[in-house]
Amino acid sequence: MATGLPSQTQVIELLDAEFTRAGYEIDDVVIDARARPPRITVIADGDTALDLDTAAALSRSAAALLDEAAPAAGAYHLEVSSPGVDRPLTAAKHFRRARGRKAEVTLSDHSVLTGRVGATHADGFDLVVKTGKADWSVRRIPLAQVQQAIVQIEFAAPARRELELAGVSDPAGNVDTEEAGA
Repeated sequence: MATGLPSQTQVIELLDAEFTRAGYEIDDVVIDARARPPRITVIADGDTALDLDTAAALSRSAAALLDEAAPAAGAYHLEVSSPGVDRPLTAAKHFRRARGRKAEVTLSDHSVLTGRVGATHADGFDLVVKTGKADWSVRRIPLAQVQQAIVQIEFAAPARRELELAGVSDPAGNVDTEEAGA
């Protein structure tokens, strides 16, 4: 069925430069031509969280670019979104962006660790794990040993020492730029 909608590849090629200028990269594009109106979802990720204002601005510029490139597409619904907390951490950049967040990590030996993501390295990342009632240690995890990793939703504020070991300067998750090398 010809919809006039651009393909996933065309959307990425068309929007990539605009998203890059804003500091984000396109993780995925999902096109649902069966929806009424058809839906184009652009999932973007970056080193800073995709807030509502930025998503709206990117959506406006993306719509203008899409309308110009594919006027035959007609009416469609465009959504610009972040990957969400349930997206698995699979690449070094995902762990870098999750710094300061709590994650559950399943290793290739099937052991499961829960801890706070710390600094990333060329071949892995640090995970701050609880070793006692109020003690933590930093464990270096090679990416090659990660079978699965998912950010965990937290309802309580983390301990200050735990954040310090993860290289985060405040409970809002802001990275200590001195330690991060920025």
